[in-house]
Amino acid sequence: MGKVKPSKVSQLKPKKKCCRKKTRCVKCPVVIMRMRKLENNGASKKELKVGLKMARAA
Repeated sequence: MGKVKPSKVSQLKPKKKCCRKKTRCVKCPVVIMRMRKLENNGASKKELKVGLKMARAA
């Protein structure tokens, strides 16, 4: 899939089921849900970048 911009993650189509690995994939439903929340709250580009790291590490 390559690199994805943090601002585009919330627009991706999530996978059916969460993989629950240590570092979640970008298309994981949990990651996409958390990124949508950040975008709806009006996060800046820098906040989205940090938010993506936190969402994938969870």
